[in-house]
Amino acid sequence: MKKQGCEESLPERSPSHLSSECWFDDACILDMDYFVKTLSGIKQKGVRADLVGSIITHYASKWLPDISSAENGLTQQQFESSTASPESVTASWMKKRFFVETLVGVLPPEKDSIPCNFLLRLLRVANMVGVEASYRQELEKRISWQLDQAAINELMIPSFSHTCGTLLDVELVIRLVKRFVSLDHEGAKTGAALVKVAKLVDCYLAEAAMDANLSLSEFVALAGALPSHARATDDGLYRAIDTYLKAHPSVSKQERKGLCKLIDSRKLTPEASLHAAQNERFPVRAVIQVLFSEQTKLNRHMDWSSSFSSLRSPNGRFDQPTRCLSKREMNVQQMEIKKLKEEVYRLQSQCNAMQMQMERMSEKKSGRSFFKWKKLGMAAFSKGTGEVEDDQEEGEREVGFGRQTPMDMKSGLVKCRTPHKLRKSMS
Repeated sequence: MKKQGCEESLPERSPSHLSSECWFDDACILDMDYFVKTLSGIKQKGVRADLVGSIITHYASKWLPDISSAENGLTQQQFESSTASPESVTASWMKKRFFVETLVGVLPPEKDSIPCNFLLRLLRVANMVGVEASYRQELEKRISWQLDQAAINELMIPSFSHTCGTLLDVELVIRLVKRFVSLDHEGAKTGAALVKVAKLVDCYLAEAAMDANLSLSEFVALAGALPSHARATDDGLYRAIDTYLKAHPSVSKQERKGLCKLIDSRKLTPEASLHAAQNERFPVRAVIQVLFSEQTKLNRHMDWSSSFSSLRSPNGRFDQPTRCLSKREMNVQQMEIKKLKEEVYRLQSQCNAMQMQMERMSEKKSGRSFFKWKKLGMAAFSKGTGEVEDDQEEGEREVGFGRQTPMDMKSGLVKCRTPHKLRKSMS
């Protein structure tokens, strides 16, 4: 009768008012077959995929305590129901196995409809109860699609296989990371998502490295599953390798060299480089490589500071880089320097052209004045001595340079009149 009451209440609710808490808190939904029928009716009404996913997550978290978030823990009702059950362990496992397989079968086809952390918890239970391989592959496929949204504590899935000696299921994480990298190669994921996954993998490696049973091949396989451009810095990878060497002191010298080759010393921060230079667990060759990289960075800093020595900051001090520039930032600055050089060359060519034009104008002006002054002098001698004074004054006004003082002009006039007086005295 209670199921009929639930069925009668279905048409009265609109999709916009659906709530997982009010729909699936009743004990009538404990039957999985009825839950699947009810969920199918909800999907037919056109409910959004994310809302259907929230209904599934709420239902699974309520009736399967193993899927509940580790932060929230088990409620008192769930603890009592799980401990007071008289059924055997085998029957409980079979029931959980059927429960998980049914949930995986009713997941919405949209890839982002279910949170990644819930899928990881569901995968943990699936591995624990031993569901079929097809259901595990479906969960791994969905998780790898949104692996950049996973939390490190949810990714720490224990290994339930008797053949695996590690505490954590490292092989599972390797499969997830490789599938995610293949999506990145196909262009389905952005570079920011790849950087998040790289940080997640480095944190996972640092935790898994403390396991004494973790083999070197597994560590190298997981660390090398990511491309080199995925890590902005190699500090996390350096910390994981240092933790592994500390927890595995029996690693040979050749194996230490192979581990250190995973680190790009050029991508270490000054703090990590200082620690690596003093790390006794690292081989000498790796330490020398780190020191050489730091020396190269220092020389690059000095080159940049000398090239920008003429550019001062508003407070009057030189602008000097305070951190190691990435390759992309260096390329951008080199392009800016190239543009500045081209602008300087253009301004210099314009300045030279203007200077040449001014020199031509001055030469033209000085040549015209010289010939005009010569013409005036010849005219003065040809016309006679009476007009020399006027012509001289007119020539001086037009020339504009080489003016004479009044005393010079007077002496010049006296010299010009002397021949006229001599002619009068002789007559």
